[in-house]
Amino acid sequence: MAQVPSSVVAAAGLVGGYAVARWTRKRPLGGIVLGAAGIAAGREWHRRAGAPAAAGLGALYVAGFAGSHPLAKKIGAWPAVFGAAAVVAAASWAVADRT
Repeated sequence: MAQVPSSVVAAAGLVGGYAVARWTRKRPLGGIVLGAAGIAAGREWHRRAGAPAAAGLGALYVAGFAGSHPLAKKIGAWPAVFGAAAVVAAASWAVADRT
């Protein structure tokens, strides 16, 4: 079975977490999706690129989540989430998936 790249998992966690929180109106459910994807991506980052890279990508994942909130006030919620997901996915691909 083909493995899903960590960049896809991380982007899906950000987008999916927001989508679940928005559509169910239960923010904790969105947090579970966000957290589960973050843990899965983090384990893969650690396996492929080592602890320092995993820590940096994990920090970027959290910053993408946090940064999308104020950005949403300027450009809208979905564009902010997609933008954050794109940045995290690109960094994840460059650091851990490209090999």
